[in-house]
Amino acid sequence: MVPARGGSKGIPRKNLRQVCGISLIGHAARTIAAIDWLDCAVLSTDDDEMAAEGERYGLAAPFRRPPDLSDDKADSAGMWQHAWREAEAWSGLRFDASILLQPTTPQRRTEDIAQTMQTLWKSGADSALTVSPLPSHFAPEKILRADQHNRAQPFLGKQTTLRQEIPAYYYRNGACYAATRECLLDAGDIVGPNCAAVIIDRQLVNIDEEFELDLAEYFMKSKAG
Repeated sequence: MVPARGGSKGIPRKNLRQVCGISLIGHAARTIAAIDWLDCAVLSTDDDEMAAEGERYGLAAPFRRPPDLSDDKADSAGMWQHAWREAEAWSGLRFDASILLQPTTPQRRTEDIAQTMQTLWKSGADSALTVSPLPSHFAPEKILRADQHNRAQPFLGKQTTLRQEIPAYYYRNGACYAATRECLLDAGDIVGPNCAAVIIDRQLVNIDEEFELDLAEYFMKSKAG
């Protein structure tokens, strides 16, 4: 499932913006088209132009997302649940698991999706998601905050400068989420209590700001991502 609401505020009409001459929706759809083991590929949107763009690249857009799941405060789990149930009603199929691919990570590869699903099934997890290593200078042990007098204070109460003393941290990169039926439809969780991490150790851009469109294009053209 590819989510693409029409009302993005940070970058207006973000999912239609292009990287390397292809819309963000198009990048997600082209990756899906290269996978032969998916039963159904749909776009979840409230916007007819987004739907048409998805269909142009081979995604089905047989339903529209309701307004309460389309604003910037909408619950992501609720949006995914709605798309899951609508896709089942439209296709006549029953899905044991589902994948969510945000258009904002155009550098994803088919192997990222395959590895996420393999991890989900083989590990016995209820959900899985792709993560990237957090650069050590962003680790909590190095983060500072400013007090009311604008004096720097260690976020954790003390600060560590030795890299070898800092554990490995990871952040969600948006390339792929996967969840079982029990996790998402029954429990309403995207990241369940038994969630498996799929580490992607290469440069990925998850686009939230305007300059990141150019950054993703740079990496894709340079083959760095």
